[in-house]
Amino acid sequence: MTIRIGDEAPNFTAETTEGEINFHQWIGDGWALLFSHPKDFTPVCTTELGFVAGMQPEFTKRNCKIIGLSIDSVQDHSEWLGDIEETQGNAVNYPLIGDTDLKVAKLYDMIHPNASGKASERTAVDNATIRSVFLIGPDKLIKFIVTYPMTTGRNFNEVLRVLDSIQLTAQHQVATPVNWQQGEDVIIVPSVSDEEAEKKYPEGWRAPKPYLRLVKTPK
Repeated sequence: MTIRIGDEAPNFTAETTEGEINFHQWIGDGWALLFSHPKDFTPVCTTELGFVAGMQPEFTKRNCKIIGLSIDSVQDHSEWLGDIEETQGNAVNYPLIGDTDLKVAKLYDMIHPNASGKASERTAVDNATIRSVFLIGPDKLIKFIVTYPMTTGRNFNEVLRVLDSIQLTAQHQVATPVNWQQGEDVIIVPSVSDEEAEKKYPEGWRAPKPYLRLVKTPK
């Protein structure tokens, strides 16, 4: 199945390093970051898992849980966690999903539906496309998807920036411009008329063009 922004995040039950979970129940009424890895004990992913562990307080502030996935067993994950803490200086305190049968990878359209074979016999190259990030909202809908090549470490500062934008624009009738950072001006969306905007933003806005109306970030 093809997964697109706006689709319901496929639900699943799986074993993780923190026990069995039902994904939708685990998300609860908050946000979730699901990011996947092609294989345990791989160098780029080791740096990513450790970095995200260090960022966990920032995601928690935004009511966003973190969960990882890798195509190996939970036992292998548990052994890998020691290496991550040793080399990256951060202990991973979020669950890692064991996906030895590729079930979740296929549900999320990260690998060919006919892919098969034991996880222990598959290589990172076999699983190269399982390098995705999904942001999922409280409504269980996919809000953001990105997939990276194996040799390029993911930019999780950018993922956090996107989460800030999505949460802001979900609450207010605004969009965020290129390279937007928290606190910078935002765009009043075209569906809001000037008359409506005057009520929302009595202090006014600047408009280089009639369709480009910039205003301070709403409180």
